[in-house]
Amino acid sequence: MLTEILSTLALGLLIGFTGALAPGPTLVATINASLKGDWTAGLRVSLGHIVIETAIFFLIVLGLAAVARPYTTIIAIVGGIALIVFGIMTITGSRSATLSLASQHESAGPVMAGLLTSAANPYFWLWWLSVGSALLINALSGGLLLAIVFMIGHWGADVSWYTFVSTGIAKGKAILADTAYRMIMGACGIFLVLFGIYYLAGPFLP
Repeated sequence: MLTEILSTLALGLLIGFTGALAPGPTLVATINASLKGDWTAGLRVSLGHIVIETAIFFLIVLGLAAVARPYTTIIAIVGGIALIVFGIMTITGSRSATLSLASQHESAGPVMAGLLTSAANPYFWLWWLSVGSALLINALSGGLLLAIVFMIGHWGADVSWYTFVSTGIAKGKAILADTAYRMIMGACGIFLVLFGIYYLAGPFLP
């Protein structure tokens, strides 16, 4: 059981990083809030993001999982294809990715900004309707504990990345050179594609 817990935690963390690292409105909100010199901005943006994902978690655990149980093979196929597609999108996006994303206007408080930028991001909902729900339902098949562990790993990636970003900006330090950032994003994309192929093959392996 310990092996399953650790592997599920690692999977949640790795999958979480592939989403957290992607440029988007939540990263912009973190950068904007951090420009005021507050290194805790990333943590608070993450909390807003976690609030909406907690609601999604309960929705899946309490309802969607039971409805989807007879369709696990179909879910695995859809999830695998989605992972590959998101992986290709990540690899493509990594070629021009940059951390210089801040705008100049005032935004809501960090917690609310994290919640609103997540809720208003179509990529967020598309991810949860395909990859996220499939992986969470798969973890839930091993019990509620594994589903919770998966989410803890997923949230760990969000909190650590956004806190890292806000700390660097608040202290006036360069976070990552664009070249290094693009290489990390590219590696995340490759991981998604490879894991998608593995996940897609799962129902057909002996």
